[in-house]
Amino acid sequence: MNQQHSHHHIIARDLGLTLDQVQRTAALLTEGATVPFIARYRKEATGSLDEVFIAQIRDRLATLIELDKRRMAILESLEGRDILTEELHKQLLAATGLTALEDIYLPYRPKRRTRGMIAAEKGLSPLALAIFFQKNVQPELFLDPDKGVFSEEEALAGARDIIAEWISEDTQTRSALRKIFSTRAIITATVVKKKEAEASKYRDYFDWQEAAAKAPGHRLLAIFRGENEKFLSISIRPPEKEPLRFLHTRYVKNSRFSSQMSPAVDDCYRRLLAPSLENELHRELKKAADDEAIGVFAANIRELLLAPPLGPKRVLALDPGFRTGAKLACLDEHGKLLHFETIFPTHDGEKARLAARSVTGLVQKFGITAIAIGNGTASRETEDFIRALPLENVLVTFVNEDGASIYSASASARAEFPDHDLTVRGAVSIGRRLQDPLAELVKIDPKSIGVGQYQHDVNQTELKNSLDDVVINCVNSVGVEVNNASLELLTHVSGLGPALAKNIINYRNEKGPFTSRKELLQVPRLGAKAFEQCAGFLRIHNSAYPLDSSGIHPEMYTTVEKMARDAGCTLDMLIHSEAARQQIDIRKYISATVGLPTLTDIVTELAKPGRDPRTVFSPFSFKKDVHTIHDLQPGMKLPGIISNITKFGAFVDIGVHVDGLIHISQLADRYVKDPGEIVKIRQQLTVTILEVDKDRGRISLSLKTDRPLVSSPSLHDRANPRR
Repeated sequence: MNQQHSHHHIIARDLGLTLDQVQRTAALLTEGATVPFIARYRKEATGSLDEVFIAQIRDRLATLIELDKRRMAILESLEGRDILTEELHKQLLAATGLTALEDIYLPYRPKRRTRGMIAAEKGLSPLALAIFFQKNVQPELFLDPDKGVFSEEEALAGARDIIAEWISEDTQTRSALRKIFSTRAIITATVVKKKEAEASKYRDYFDWQEAAAKAPGHRLLAIFRGENEKFLSISIRPPEKEPLRFLHTRYVKNSRFSSQMSPAVDDCYRRLLAPSLENELHRELKKAADDEAIGVFAANIRELLLAPPLGPKRVLALDPGFRTGAKLACLDEHGKLLHFETIFPTHDGEKARLAARSVTGLVQKFGITAIAIGNGTASRETEDFIRALPLENVLVTFVNEDGASIYSASASARAEFPDHDLTVRGAVSIGRRLQDPLAELVKIDPKSIGVGQYQHDVNQTELKNSLDDVVINCVNSVGVEVNNASLELLTHVSGLGPALAKNIINYRNEKGPFTSRKELLQVPRLGAKAFEQCAGFLRIHNSAYPLDSSGIHPEMYTTVEKMARDAGCTLDMLIHSEAARQQIDIRKYISATVGLPTLTDIVTELAKPGRDPRTVFSPFSFKKDVHTIHDLQPGMKLPGIISNITKFGAFVDIGVHVDGLIHISQLADRYVKDPGEIVKIRQQLTVTILEVDKDRGRISLSLKTDRPLVSSPSLHDRANPRR
């Protein structure tokens, strides 16, 4: 069995898939197909696997390939030093994970001189062997002043050093102790001496202990952050008694040499095994906590990117402020800037009157149908001002402005608005987020959007890869209108990337709007393979060919045309007539390459060509007479909107500039394992105030229908990890 075939077997077993599914998906990935393309247009090949499974196959293949590279490096190292035996070769080939591979290699790994090596150089290995196997030996025979062995105790100490290293490098011993560490380790955190004042934000962990296996990921990340910042000292070990009992049972026999084996075992554990296995466990716990946090962040970003768009409406956007006023921008249906100025709605007298006159005039002049207010400083005061104006049939709503300042200072914002400052760009971004959240948010690094859980503490490469996948899947699930899409949006389309996206925009600027999908092949460097990958996700709504505005791939156009002919109608009639579509028997069009999944998708798409999978926009407003944390009282019921979700609960914006927390224990009247089961980012709901800590700026909320007003769970779980 070749290595690649072996990989496919392993992945199929681990993911619960058939070997054929894995092999065919892997082949498509090798050919350069993207995850969205495979999921949408190659269902027959994969057995209708979704993006999650396809990405898992891709990532598992990459992991196994890296494992093979490490295996080959080890084999080359051993061969180069002429110490590779047939048995060792078999063991290395049989290792199925990196830990097992490194355990086998450990005794042979080049290392700096150790106490065991020094003892061996003094000729004490035979003495160590005799003691290890409980054989009679005379320690005095190993005295050698020329080698620095002057006494029996020095000879015995050297032998113990050698034995300690033998035990620490034994694969079975390490494996057994690794299980003890993973199941029985206690994570202990203490404050670094004389840093109590500096480390005040970690005071919950100044004297902390809990079972490492049960510690939630968000708490581990907080503790590890404290350790990295040199405020906390941590230990992750099981009680010493259990691993020492195991080692003594395994290695110490009742013989005259037990007095030597016993201290050798103790030294081995405390000096070699415990630190090594503790570091391993630290890495594993960090990896698991990272994976959990990345998963939470990715799920939140997905919900945020797929938030309902208002659509192509004319918008007046406001980026509120007190002293410096509110930055105002008027946008047309496509997000083009029509007008900007600064108004002072929160000031008294003439400035407020001028602001009122300006807003009402601009609404009428530009045909504004919605006003978007950024949810930062002065947002509630600005909302009160706007709602008091005589505006008819104008929607007023808040827009989350997290990351807007990042976009304002970005290269893309400067390129689009070179003559405007950061404040104008920020207001434009707020308005565009209302029109189409996905199209605007793809311009911002997802980490800056503010819906994560300790996102700055996790593995940044894995976080980026995960978020890139989310953005790409969201963009391609919605589809992109090629004639008005931004560079950032086009970059995330399957098969494109920055270079081809720029070429499309350059072509569009030089030649005018695309009139058909086929015209994409005239874009420089956009060849047949890129066209195959991107065409189905790009929409051309002004095309004379009706299918160009749909999610039907051009490779299926001839099949759809045949359906229309068989139904005795045109493509337009097939799209607009349910009766015509009902005449189609899709089984007639099954072929060697096209099966029921693709044909079913085609009929569904014909019913709503280019359909947007996002839900319908719903306006939202906060309680009118609640503006600050000082207005809150336990027992109040308030409208709110989910701003962030973590593993320990959900944060809610209730319009007081401080997000409240619904702890996981307060999310429902039943036990909740994952907050994502109950709530989603940007979900609108009604919450009950449980507790208000005005000094610390913390608000505890509840979604329970019948609960006593009690204090919420311990405060160490309550700090918003976005900060």
